[in-house]
Amino acid sequence: MSEGSCVTCGDVAVPVRVAALLPGAMARAETCAGTEEISVALVDVRVGDTVLVHAGEAIAVVGRGVS
Repeated sequence: MSEGSCVTCGDVAVPVRVAALLPGAMARAETCAGTEEISVALVDVRVGDTVLVHAGEAIAVVGRGVS
């Protein structure tokens, strides 16, 4: 995760866009606070997808990116 506070560590899930897939079931996501590394171990995602993230973990795909 990036330095400073995590935009997704509140009590709610936050929608973010997957910008890049990384090794180890991680992804780079575009958030309202910039880019952040998130875990995508629980979901099947592609670049461009919108996922709900809670505490740094993608928990659901809510929109598919254009392939």
